Amino acid sequence: MNPLAYIELAPKGTATASVIWLHGLGASGNDFQPVVPELKLPTQLAVRFIFPHAPEQPVTVNNGYVMPSWYDILAMGTNARSINEEQFAESVANIRFLIEQEMQRGIPAQHIFLAGFSQGGAVAYHAALGYPQQLGGLLTLSTYLPIPQTLPAEALHPNMPVYIMHGSQDGVVPEAMGREALTALTSMGYQPRYSHYPMEHQVCIEQLHDISAWLQEQLAN
Repeated sequence: MNPLAYIELAPKGTATASVIWLHGLGASGNDFQPVVPELKLPTQLAVRFIFPHAPEQPVTVNNGYVMPSWYDILAMGTNARSINEEQFAESVANIRFLIEQEMQRGIPAQHIFLAGFSQGGAVAYHAALGYPQQLGGLLTLSTYLPIPQTLPAEALHPNMPVYIMHGSQDGVVPEAMGREALTALTSMGYQPRYSHYPMEHQVCIEQLHDISAWLQEQLAN
């Protein structure tokens, strides 16, 4: 049984690729649904978009308020003591369930992409980097890499395309945290692409154009 509710945007014909896109803390799968038409992907690419909803649970750094959250944030930071590792691992497993569901629906692993914004990006990092099969690519937006010591020290799939994006004026997840992830992935043996934009903790049109071009580049290979 699928562990997460989600929104699905299907292409007109049979899907040949899938993008699983994770929202940030306190948001929902509805948040990134409007970006799909803005990407202006050619219809012949036949991309299916999946926008899962995080479960509702208390978040310690937000005074314990219950909200959509992939995991509890206990304190600001990237070490094991800053997050609820059990909830984090459960979210990673749930996203991998969605990956496997897409494969069962006929999408090969190399045509499945993970994307994540903020807290969703943190989950996407671990779901993709520790997955036994190489995915089509990993896209992380305005996020960070928590507990990197729990990932393989050497890249499982050094040729997997990774695109890291961040806002230079981000006051929620400072750009320095995005660059720390870039350094960590490079040391593992990945060759991530990095772009930053003059924006805060958000998404901008220029960035969506870059995402579209990147997706089209990967699906053309």
